[in-house]
Amino acid sequence: MTFINTVAYEDASGRLKQLYDRIKGPDDNVDNIMMAHSLRPHTMDGHMTLYKYVLHHSANTVPKWFLEALGVLVSHLNACSYCVEHHFAGMRRLLGDEARAAGIRAAIESGDSAGAFDAREQAALAYAAKLTLSPAEVTSADAEALRKAGFDDGQILEINQVVAYFAYANRTVLGLGVTTDGDILGLSPGNSANPEDWSHR
Repeated sequence: MTFINTVAYEDASGRLKQLYDRIKGPDDNVDNIMMAHSLRPHTMDGHMTLYKYVLHHSANTVPKWFLEALGVLVSHLNACSYCVEHHFAGMRRLLGDEARAAGIRAAIESGDSAGAFDAREQAALAYAAKLTLSPAEVTSADAEALRKAGFDDGQILEINQVVAYFAYANRTVLGLGVTTDGDILGLSPGNSANPEDWSHR
């Protein structure tokens, strides 16, 4: 499951057990990416706070399905199949449209977004790809392109933070050898109205 030792739910105690109980899904399932933090629970706390606030907060105005799509793109570019599979499943559930979800995945994998995304969304995808692959080359012109596409500055920040979060998550997964073995794909802390609710459904 990982390159390092982890603590299973049934063996957890103290602060770790408290965190597991906050984030667990059905049948006490804890996603492997979170279990990878089990030897240092404070890092799990930080990870979940960032994840919840960046992707699942009611103050965001960019649609959640599109934030997930950005995560799938970044994860695909970073060759992080764990995050691709988890967040594609989450995006598909949010869309509720199997054909559209399949088209989006095909567009991300082919690098041709025109058929699956509108012009505004394509601008965000282009920014996400540049920030992922060539971060030092991002300039004010890239932010201006997002404004011209129809995003306000708060939404640009949302997009930036999702891309940055997935850079972190992908490297956590790839650097520790996290796999999807035993995971339930697509669960997320869906209660956006309550930032403190981390439970995965």
